[in-house]
Amino acid sequence: MKVSYFEDTDTLYVAFCEGAIVESRDLDANTVIDVDANGNICAIAFEHASERTDVSRVVVEGMAA
Repeated sequence: MKVSYFEDTDTLYVAFCEGAIVESRDLDANTVIDVDANGNICAIAFEHASERTDVSRVVVEGMAA
């Protein structure tokens, strides 16, 4: 999993896997999910992230080996 924050667009992007994305679906006006050919969620993007999330603080819990 990879978490990226793009300050220039204020977008937080969380990628859950590296599979091929075949479709992007709007959940609402500022949230988009990317899905693979099987409909699995590969990533989620939050626009206006600094207003909707705490991008200054990242906590990682329960890391799998």
